[in-house]
Amino acid sequence: MKKFLLLCCLCLALCACQAEISPSCTEGDLTYQKRDIPFPAAEPGGEPVSPLSIEINGKTLQVDQVIHGPLCNQTLSGTVYIACDIQIYEWQETQNFLDGCEFNVAPGTVIYVAAHN
Repeated sequence: MKKFLLLCCLCLALCACQAEISPSCTEGDLTYQKRDIPFPAAEPGGEPVSPLSIEINGKTLQVDQVIHGPLCNQTLSGTVYIACDIQIYEWQETQNFLDGCEFNVAPGTVIYVAAHN
């Protein structure tokens, strides 16, 4: 019985710790754009020469791209982090905010996304 109670307490503690180390984006970080206003076309190149360091849940991670601003018209490759301050089309009848976008993901790409509300 003592082992069971200890296991339950450990599970509760881990749940509480998880809530603290998983920050999410704040309201207003994400920008919704009307569909009648097109996003700018993708810019060729723009690949960083060396990996960038970002921190996720207290751990430093090396990424090849960090996406800020428009998510539409992007080509993702390597290890990518999609930050809080992105711009997407507003949701209408369906929740596909990438409709009408040129959004490409190269094979083998690893994508981390900030915890948007």
